[in-house]
Amino acid sequence: MKAMILAAGLGMRLRPLTDDRPKALVTVAGRTLLEITLCRLKSSGVSEVIVNTHHYADMIFEYLKANNNFGMRIEVSREETLLDTGGGLKRAADFFLEGGSNSQEPFILHNVDVISTIDLERMVRFHQEHSALVTLAVQSRKTSRYLLFDEHGLLCGRRVSGGPTGDNELPELARPAHQVHPLAFSGIHIISPRVFAEMKEEGAFSIITTYLHLAARNEKIVAFRADEYYWRDLGRPENLIEVERDLGSGLTLSRSTP
Repeated sequence: MKAMILAAGLGMRLRPLTDDRPKALVTVAGRTLLEITLCRLKSSGVSEVIVNTHHYADMIFEYLKANNNFGMRIEVSREETLLDTGGGLKRAADFFLEGGSNSQEPFILHNVDVISTIDLERMVRFHQEHSALVTLAVQSRKTSRYLLFDEHGLLCGRRVSGGPTGDNELPELARPAHQVHPLAFSGIHIISPRVFAEMKEEGAFSIITTYLHLAARNEKIVAFRADEYYWRDLGRPENLIEVERDLGSGLTLSRSTP
């Protein structure tokens, strides 16, 4: 199985830790975020990974080389200009279409700055059982940005801030729904390669924008409820401290030997 790790961001929320390194090489409990993500993927059956880079890109390349790519086939997609999540994925399309445009095996897209115990193999099975184009790991928790799903668990919109003060939350619907459920996205996707033929956006763009366009065309973007699993955003220094405390209290993450 293949995967992509989104690691090209500047990591502004993690400053000053990212003043001299990419966020992928920030450490928690003695391990880099990149190592943690790679080992999680490897333990879930992933053997080939592409990592997008921008900020201190050479450091990531040298880190992977020094660690023998953690026993995996790893390629680096260097972005001279940041392409955002959607543009970064589209740039890596050839990596996932190497077997020909008819390749049907889904792949994992994973933010480098999230940590979880979400069962990725179970998520892949769920994706296949539902014949989905995209499956998104979501939870019922507080967030500043909600994705909206209908009564069948299909993406139908998102909730954005609006009003003169930005205090009001307004739904942006890609398609109508009888019932709308706001859920928090966890930064983990399962994607069928067919998505590349459907991505019409160019340049730098958010993958969520693509998903909403696809939902408007009745493509199956489905919710995988991950409420039972541990999940943390590692975008801020205080979040790293929380995770280190959780690890010290017995939280166990997958670890593979390079």
